[in-house]
Amino acid sequence: MAKDKNEGRKVIASNRKARHDYLIEDTYEAGIALMGTEVKALRMGRAALTDGFAIFYGDELYLEGVHIPEYVNGNWTNHTPRRRRKLLLHRHELDKIHAKIHASGRTIVPLSLYFVDGRAKVEIAVATGKKHYDKRHTLREQQDRREAERAVFGRGRED
Repeated sequence: MAKDKNEGRKVIASNRKARHDYLIEDTYEAGIALMGTEVKALRMGRAALTDGFAIFYGDELYLEGVHIPEYVNGNWTNHTPRRRRKLLLHRHELDKIHAKIHASGRTIVPLSLYFVDGRAKVEIAVATGKKHYDKRHTLREQQDRREAERAVFGRGRED
């Protein structure tokens, strides 16, 4: 029997700002190489993706700028909060992402950090930065959609 995509998925952190600042083209699910204290800190539900991005070093992809705070009960083996973390992807996925990034002004941003069946995963996206007028246009569309929904909802409530 096939598993549901969200079954066993516990979201730790999401980057809502990324969907506002970037036009998302493709998304990928990647594993993360973490230290033990990082996993324990994530299980406590503490992480911040807002300043995070992914970058290629050689032919491997690394996540930078993601803040995973130090584990409170950790000792001298504790990790540094903003260290570089390796992303685990298949070679064909890495090649595809690498080709898209070198095409033109695209970047790789983390969208969410979560556990799937006990393993830490990050959803990354190949994205293009939005201009200021694109952001205003998106906000206007959202407001128009909300007003239309209110009008439809309000219509049925009038007695």
